[in-house]
Amino acid sequence: MFKFAPYVLKTLTRHRARTLLTVSGAAVSVFVYCFVLAVQEGLARLTTQDDSVLVVFQANKFCPATSHLPQDYEHAISKMPGVREVVPIQVFTNNCRASLDVVVFYGTHAEQVRKVRDFELVSGSWDEFESNQDTAIVGQALVERRSRKLGQELSVGRKLTIGDVTVTIAGIYTSENRAEEDYIYCHLDFLQRTRGTDLVGTVTQHEVFLDASADPQQVASALDLKFKSGQVQTDTRTKGVFQASSLQDLIQLIDLMRYLGFACLGLMTVLLATTTVMGVEDRIREHAVLQTIGVTGARVFRLVLSECVLVSFFGGLAGVLIAVVVLATSSLSVGAEAVSIAFAPSTSMATTGVLVSALIGIAAGIAPAWRAAQADIVNALRYAG
Repeated sequence: MFKFAPYVLKTLTRHRARTLLTVSGAAVSVFVYCFVLAVQEGLARLTTQDDSVLVVFQANKFCPATSHLPQDYEHAISKMPGVREVVPIQVFTNNCRASLDVVVFYGTHAEQVRKVRDFELVSGSWDEFESNQDTAIVGQALVERRSRKLGQELSVGRKLTIGDVTVTIAGIYTSENRAEEDYIYCHLDFLQRTRGTDLVGTVTQHEVFLDASADPQQVASALDLKFKSGQVQTDTRTKGVFQASSLQDLIQLIDLMRYLGFACLGLMTVLLATTTVMGVEDRIREHAVLQTIGVTGARVFRLVLSECVLVSFFGGLAGVLIAVVVLATSSLSVGAEAVSIAFAPSTSMATTGVLVSALIGIAAGIAPAWRAAQADIVNALRYAG
């Protein structure tokens, strides 16, 4: 079959404009499909986190701006069986609604950030952050996104203002979980006092880190039961479940997006099949001549199918590469209620995109290839003049 490779390539380059347009159409379709995959993978990473972390939130509240738990719940929670560490967090966000530019401040004890978050500082220092109340460490993705919006590069030492909150950047961090790079971590006392509203003594939520042997559901139930008759009732869930509930409306929209991806793949299949049929119609006499010199119908079938698969593969590969570049450089994310979904490229996304492209090439090429292989030689020669 490989000895016919020059013939296949020559056939594809014979009509360059048609081939390039088909490859471009396939690339656009696969780009959209990969983008949808990236959004779904980002959501999956967010909602399937380790169950050993609980989030204690005020009962019957949704937006972080409305949740006010006593900060001293930290001490009561830390004494409960199975609890390893408790992190009180004051949350401030510039927008509780769904947005592509959500900025979230997490105010917490500075010395705890290094212990409970798997961050790596790419610039700045932990000591500078921990020793100065008005400083913060900022995720690299957020720095890149805000730098583009402000038209100037944000770096260590510069001030960053979001709403009424102004901090000095003491460090820029990266994380294996790309969604974590959309947050700003600052001092708890600073965030409680900085917006003109005295929030000292209250926090938005407590993050509870459990021992390996602890049962998350039992601990969550025990926590809610303990504070049922307390100053403020609580609603405790694992971190993944808590974030999924915060993003409920977005989750429904993201579920609908899969149909957009499937529609693009369907259009790609129709485009490839139509183009291949046109190519077969243009070469009826050529295929007949090939069969008169001994080329079997099965080989003609494989030749036509190879052309379709190659166009689909290269178009899909181009779409995957464009998607990887766009997702890697744009730092895109969408958030709601102080929870962010990051759009990031992945190996599984790229692999799926390339494999789907090849499979679509096969599916789209079968009917035209069968038509070419089954054509009657005499009638084909007459049809072509």
